Amino acid sequence: MSDERNELLGQVDWDERGLAPVVVQEADGEVLTLAYMDEEALRLSLETRYAHYYSRSKGRIRKKGEVSGNVQRVLRVEIDCDEDALLMAVDQTGPACHTGERSCFYRELGEPRVEEGGIDYSLNFLKELEAVIKDRHENPRDGSYTSDLYEKGRAEIERKVGEEAIEVIVSGDRENFVAESADLIYHLMVLMEEEGVGLDEVVDELGRRHR
Repeated sequence: MSDERNELLGQVDWDERGLAPVVVQEADGEVLTLAYMDEEALRLSLETRYAHYYSRSKGRIRKKGEVSGNVQRVLRVEIDCDEDALLMAVDQTGPACHTGERSCFYRELGEPRVEEGGIDYSLNFLKELEAVIKDRHENPRDGSYTSDLYEKGRAEIERKVGEEAIEVIVSGDRENFVAESADLIYHLMVLMEEEGVGLDEVVDELGRRHR
């Protein structure tokens, strides 16, 4: 990293948790969301020119749209007069809000909020599941079904993917279809880890086809 970029990172007055709030807006000024960054998230955003944030609930850095494809291309980053808050202009792909709304600020004060259980378009839990699967592959644990699959080998993993695919087809009703689909996705992710293929590669391919 250049000395200039290091100087930019050092300019921010991070709070006691090492975080700073960042207001995210489109180039035309439309406010999309309020997020948080730590030094590494800002570093990644500046280096890759794609927005990365620190998730306080998950305790990790995530690239915006890492699974959904709703990425934010960074146009510029500004700092406030006290140097403890950031303003970032982005080129937003798709909705910015996990509810599917263009902006997180889509309702006036007093209007009902979207109930919990709505669609999480960011699908961050899939990235968390991917990380768990990878850990069980690289660091086998006694009693872990995932570790057991890897111990049995690729042929067994492929058999399970085929078995789950058939069970989806013959599931019969909506409840079973949902359950069997979840099983299929999990086992496919186990096979993807065995193959060394990440979710981001699959999402990139889907995005390429869409475009």
